[in-house]
Amino acid sequence: MSENIKLETEFITLGQFLKLADVIQSGGMAKWFLSEHEVFVNGEQDQRRGRKLRAGDKIKIAGVGEFLITE
Repeated sequence: MSENIKLETEFITLGQFLKLADVIQSGGMAKWFLSEHEVFVNGEQDQRRGRKLRAGDKIKIAGVGEFLITE
């Protein structure tokens, strides 16, 4: 089962998403989190906290869960 994360803007970065989804406590933790965990965006591993996420993107984080970006 995946959790939906609603966008208020055209896109958010992967770092902002992690905070919005309550995966991390602060934006400063994003770099560390991405270096320690496998994060997949649309089935492709990505560790760039600046990666732009838009509606329709699917994020899967091993041991955390799956998320869908919605409008």
